[in-house]
Amino acid sequence: LERPLHLALLHTHSPFGQRVVVTSPIAGLAIPFEVAGVAGVILALPVIVWELWRFVAPGLHRNERRLAFPFVFGTLFFFALGGLFAYFVLPIGLTFLATFLGSNAVYLPDLGAYLSFLALVVLVFGVTFEMPVVLCLLGAIGILSSRQLRSWRKPAYFVIILVALVVTPGADPFTPTFLSLALIIFYEGSILFIRGPLHH
Repeated sequence: LERPLHLALLHTHSPFGQRVVVTSPIAGLAIPFEVAGVAGVILALPVIVWELWRFVAPGLHRNERRLAFPFVFGTLFFFALGGLFAYFVLPIGLTFLATFLGSNAVYLPDLGAYLSFLALVVLVFGVTFEMPVVLCLLGAIGILSSRQLRSWRKPAYFVIILVALVVTPGADPFTPTFLSLALIIFYEGSILFIRGPLHH
C-alpha cells in the first residue's frame, strides 16, 4: 500500500529517506486493523455479490437474467479497474505534491493521512469508472441510444472534465487529467458497445 508514496518520496531528496511518520500513540496498533478491515471488505465483495446474485436470479425471467448478469459483474470489474488505475496513477500526483515546495520544506508524510488519501482516491476512481456500466444499462433498457450519446459528445466531455476536477482529492493536475482521459475513452467505448453488440 505504501508503494505509490515510496515512489513519490524518491523525488523529494528528503533527509529521512522513504520513511513516514505517525502522529498518534495508538497509530501503530490502529492502522494495521484499519487496513485489514478494508482489505477484508474488498476481498469479500465478490463473494457477497455472488451470493446476492444466487438469491435474486431465481426470481428473474430468463431475459432479465441475461441482461442483469453482465451488468452486475461489469460493475465489479470496472470498480476494480478504477481502483487499480488509481493505484498506478497516484505516484505521479504524489510526486508533484511532494516536490511542489522544492527545497523550502521537508516532506514528512503521516501514514494515517496517507492511507486515508489513498482510500479516497481509489474510491473516487472506482465509482467514476462505473460510468460505462450506467450508460450501457440505460442503452439496454432503451433510455439512451448511441446517436444521442454522439450528439452530446461536446457537453459530455466538458462535464467529464469538470467532474474529474471536482471529485479528485489533492491539487495536482495529473490525477484529474488521467481520470478525464479514462472516462472519455469509456464514453466513446459505450457508444460503440450500444451501437454494436448491445444493439444486436
